[in-house]
Amino acid sequence: MIPLVNAIQIQGLPSVGITDVIDILLVAILAYQIYKAVRGTNVLRIFWAVVIIYILWQISTLLDMRMTSTILGEFISLGIILLIIVFQPEIRRFLLMVGTKTSLRDDTFIKRLRFWRKSVSEKNSTVVLEPYIQACLHMSQSKTGALIVFIRQNEADEIIRTGERIDAVASSALLETLFFKNSPLHDGAVMVKGNTVIAARCILPVSSNDNIDPNLGLRHRSAIGITEQLDVISVIVSEETGAISYAVGGQIFHDVTPAQLQRYLEEAL
Repeated sequence: MIPLVNAIQIQGLPSVGITDVIDILLVAILAYQIYKAVRGTNVLRIFWAVVIIYILWQISTLLDMRMTSTILGEFISLGIILLIIVFQPEIRRFLLMVGTKTSLRDDTFIKRLRFWRKSVSEKNSTVVLEPYIQACLHMSQSKTGALIVFIRQNEADEIIRTGERIDAVASSALLETLFFKNSPLHDGAVMVKGNTVIAARCILPVSSNDNIDPNLGLRHRSAIGITEQLDVISVIVSEETGAISYAVGGQIFHDVTPAQLQRYLEEAL
């Protein structure tokens, strides 16, 4: 008798082994991750356009339409190179997402080390977060628009180079001054890491996700866009309403209180 663990034999059908099941699961997971990466973008539309061109090429070949068949054939022969060029941002975002998901930040051993140093970390976290929370509270009350990006694992050197280097110890007064409406540095984002303000007036990539609320402005879309590409947390203060929000992993959480923001940052940072 063939063990059921190794293979399942059904009359008229090929046997299905454990490796086949694992293979199917891996393909399903990969397909789902690709779908998450391209969801809400124009990638699916481009994909269907490529499918239509391929079908037209086959039809023109069958009907012996030489000129059309030749033109479409040349296009198909360069298809892989063209797809890499067209989908370059999506491919980069997908690889960044995979790298972020498997980073040492999520490793169990690292988490245990952090737990072992819990008392020290909590004390340092309070000191680090206080100026940010106070600044967000004051700017919320005065309806001063702000965008603060907390860098975690990635270095974000490309983004930092787009702004003005600061390299100063974070304080509520410094952050409020940078985002003051008449300040030459108030546009763009402030990049911070730990207790250091690294740069101001940085330009962030704008999210192209079509599922984002159309009422959100450029500041919020930029805050979401940077979290789609890097392992960062964006904190936004709305200039219109004064509401505080934060974005992480391509998702945005609206209208949080300073206490809720502090609790989340203590866990995430």
